[in-house]
Amino acid sequence: MTAPHEDAVSSENTQHQARLLPGKPVADAVFAELAPRIEALVAAGHRPGLGTILVGEDSASAGYIRMKMDRAAELGFTSPHVHLPQSATQADVLAAITDMNDADDVDAVLLQHPTPPQIDFDAALLALDPDKDVDGLHPVNMGRLALGMPGPVPCTPAGIETLLAHYEIPVAGREVCILGRGTTLGRPLALLLSQKRDTANAAVTVVHTGVPDWPAYTRRAEIVIAAAGVPGILQPEHLTPGVTVVGGGVRYEGRKLLPDVDESCEQVAGAITPRVGGVGPTTIAMLFRNAVEAAERRRA
Repeated sequence: MTAPHEDAVSSENTQHQARLLPGKPVADAVFAELAPRIEALVAAGHRPGLGTILVGEDSASAGYIRMKMDRAAELGFTSPHVHLPQSATQADVLAAITDMNDADDVDAVLLQHPTPPQIDFDAALLALDPDKDVDGLHPVNMGRLALGMPGPVPCTPAGIETLLAHYEIPVAGREVCILGRGTTLGRPLALLLSQKRDTANAAVTVVHTGVPDWPAYTRRAEIVIAAAGVPGILQPEHLTPGVTVVGGGVRYEGRKLLPDVDESCEQVAGAITPRVGGVGPTTIAMLFRNAVEAAERRRA
């Protein structure tokens, strides 16, 4: 016969619910902090401008651009936009970037990825003025990040740091494992979280699918950040109970979102970002923070 306290423990285990870490409250807090800075810029005669460039007819990319333009309007930005056809040449893209680089009413520029196959995205990115690179992915800005110099920071990594800070998840001195080494997320995030700052200063390990026993590292960590872009790669058996889990990597199958973190990880984690609405809202908030900071630097 099962003792009453054993029944209670069993019930508690089956009903375990990880603390959810949604991104929207974090983004709302960032936008609230940006509002008076935008007002100060406008009052000084400088309305911030976010320029966007879309090449081709990808519906998802067009939707992202519309969303960012709508948000720009809400915040009081100008939002010059260039939409080039699917048949655009590299020269067309470079000309649009040059125009944005030279425009006085543009503080930050977003070149939407992906571009059609005939476009060399990396070469186009190199042509962008690093100080107007709102995504923080220009090689100059990645170098600034590595050296701890001021400049635009890649948006998703910056959003993850801000999310952890918002929910008061201790990072300094903790063991963080990042699963994934991509240039847009895993690699810059490792640089960011290892910097000497109250919201960082962690012992960071980066693992990937080329590491045969990568779960040995994720099981040891107090914070695990999935950034591999491999659907369902992170499973409950790869985690230690009570760990904080952030799902940064995703892949799309049509319009269906396929996250790196399997939903069953909620049964083990102490805190976890939701399947939808986790780091996405914080990424957009960081994009606009980069844009405001670019406007402030240009005015200064």
